[in-house]
Amino acid sequence: MPLHLKRALLGLRALFLSVALFFGGVAVRAQEAAVAPPSGDSKAATDAEFIAAADEVLGQMSQITGLKLMTPLKKSLRSREEIRAYVIKQMNEDKNAAERYADQRSAEAFGLLPKGFDLDTFMVDVLTEQVEGLYDPKTQEFYIADWSPLSEQRMVMAHELTHALEDQHFQIEAWEKAARPNDDAELARDAVLEGSAMAAMVDYLMLSTGRSLKDLPEFDPGMLIGDLGSTPTLQKAPPFLKDTLIFPYIGGLNFSAAILKNTGWAALPGVFEKPPVSTQQILHPALYRSGKIPTTVTLPRLDKLLGNKWTKLDENIMGEFGWKEVLKQFLDEDRAKMLAAAWDGDDYAVFEQKQTKKLILVTRLHLDSEEHAVRFFGQYSEALEKKYGERSNLLRRPNFFSFDTPDGGVFLDCLGTECVTMEGANRKAFDAFTKELDWPLAPQPPERVGAVPEKTAATFFPAAPGAAGTSALAAHSAP
Repeated sequence: MPLHLKRALLGLRALFLSVALFFGGVAVRAQEAAVAPPSGDSKAATDAEFIAAADEVLGQMSQITGLKLMTPLKKSLRSREEIRAYVIKQMNEDKNAAERYADQRSAEAFGLLPKGFDLDTFMVDVLTEQVEGLYDPKTQEFYIADWSPLSEQRMVMAHELTHALEDQHFQIEAWEKAARPNDDAELARDAVLEGSAMAAMVDYLMLSTGRSLKDLPEFDPGMLIGDLGSTPTLQKAPPFLKDTLIFPYIGGLNFSAAILKNTGWAALPGVFEKPPVSTQQILHPALYRSGKIPTTVTLPRLDKLLGNKWTKLDENIMGEFGWKEVLKQFLDEDRAKMLAAAWDGDDYAVFEQKQTKKLILVTRLHLDSEEHAVRFFGQYSEALEKKYGERSNLLRRPNFFSFDTPDGGVFLDCLGTECVTMEGANRKAFDAFTKELDWPLAPQPPERVGAVPEKTAATFFPAAPGAAGTSALAAHSAP
């Protein structure tokens, strides 16, 4: 988590049609005239017609990308039932049931999915609904949906056959998985694959004009999304899932456009040799060029601290994209983007109580400055209040915020350039957690129920040894 949605499965028809509409007009009409079958052919293509069209498009994509076909490519038409079976098979091979359960529960803990959301069924439905074609790097075979007329398949071919060419040169499945276990880095590599295939598809649409993506003025790839929510399954999807489905395509296209701007497709091999290390580098290509590496952040061992009734389901990295999605759930999009852009590394863990299925979420976030850590504290305090409708025993101090909920305590503490959270635990567990970090003890609640300190004095503490940053505010009740 962030949920990694298997690259080979996504031939998002609605998105591809949006690309065609965006680059509509002379370029697209000229290209269609050059490659489309005679008008009136609205039936699904025969095997021979499909293979001939695929071979033609494959040659054009090789010309566009500069990637030569090294070995013959297997191609076949598949029915909707076969595609659905393939989707289920790939989901099971990519992650086992326990790993998918952990992904779902982690998303619930962050507030990204409603409790009880049937993620497996949703993914099978949306991918079967949206898929128009796919390249399978395991079998090195290109599949196309047999229910679509050939006139609508060529754009999908352009995208998926770019994956096939990249696979022959860069072994894309092994290359993508090399980022594991860092989910954020793997999502960044996914964006390279989908974004470069999107860029190649745009160049394919413009082939007859003699121009390419790098010749275009600056544009917002977000304009290509179109009305993706119009499809039945996506209409019901939580915003996080829509964004996660689209990010590799749109975010990846924006990244690819920036990388290809000066030298064109000659720059592609360099990206595979030196891949982006985070979704932050995808969202901000200048940070990829500058080589900005996020800070390595780790959580202390919490298993003994929480006791044997709790099992760790997941531990990973959210990244800028993941934190932006979390913040968007409870704040407006502009604030979410601004706060997430200050990300400079994180680590999170999710624990589940075996019998009750209650969750504890622990996060440690490194920001790029103390100023941004202070801003994050203020804004995320608001987000946590919106996340939990039923709250009691609120305690606010300059760098510490806590309250109780029916599911346990919620704590937010910041020191220097770092902020930590714990949701679903008690105060004793939180104090033990910050002690493991070698942080000062957080402000204690008033001794008497309902008592309020007469005065709060803010004291400037140096950051704890090993913690990032130089100083932090801590609050103490005046006698």
